[in-house]
Amino acid sequence: MGPTLLDALNVRVVGSGKKFLVLAHGLGTDQSVWSRILPYFRSHYKVILYDLVCAGSVNPDYFDFRRYNSLDAYVDDLLQILDSLGVDRCFYVGHSLSSMIGILAAIRRPELFSKLILIGASPRFLNDKDYHGGFEEGEIEKVFLAMEANYEAWVNGFAPLAVGADVPAAVREFSRTLFNVRPDISLFVSRTVFNIDLRGVLGLVKVPCCIIQTAKDVSVPTSVAMYLKEHLGGRNTVEMMNVEGHLPHLSAPALLAHHLNRALSR
Repeated sequence: MGPTLLDALNVRVVGSGKKFLVLAHGLGTDQSVWSRILPYFRSHYKVILYDLVCAGSVNPDYFDFRRYNSLDAYVDDLLQILDSLGVDRCFYVGHSLSSMIGILAAIRRPELFSKLILIGASPRFLNDKDYHGGFEEGEIEKVFLAMEANYEAWVNGFAPLAVGADVPAAVREFSRTLFNVRPDISLFVSRTVFNIDLRGVLGLVKVPCCIIQTAKDVSVPTSVAMYLKEHLGGRNTVEMMNVEGHLPHLSAPALLAHHLNRALSR
């Protein structure tokens, strides 16, 4: 990378509190997804925001297909950001892909994290013999084929399904950030994410975790939240949100902020 990582990934620190709070977005969005959440926390925390290297808001030339073929490089980026900012302890909120990045970071550097708050998290999206991840392999391949054949049509179909709730503004916003991602990068990262299986390392996480799960999520069944609660190695809780969709920070920000405040205060 030519510029520093902090510049390349658009790292920002906002807020006047003493404790650090990381807000890390998921695949297909960027840090702007937290804009309706930020006002609830900026007076109580120093909030760290950044863009994943696969976000449409990041120069696509920085995306190294060889380096980012697993989650390890994303974990490296997160830890380098925290070290560069001099953070020795933080609360970490990760959505979807970033929830798994947070889990791996907490295994590698547990002393950095007071608590993980995981929204729409899944250690494995594919079904297995005794595990319901929500997808069969054939279904996933059809998704990849649709993305490859006509990315615009795929976005227009997927965005309303992912948002779930009848919130047109949220669908428009998610569509915007999905369209910002270069299609080949979006497909590559989607393949990486759908092929991960972190079930075997969940027990290594000793940091307390709160799993936030919506009542109906097209990407993550409720059973996955319960699986995480049972298999993560620390003290874990589950917060159920009485809304639909994979992106509550877009569709129900005030309610999500309430659940985040509860999780942070426990």
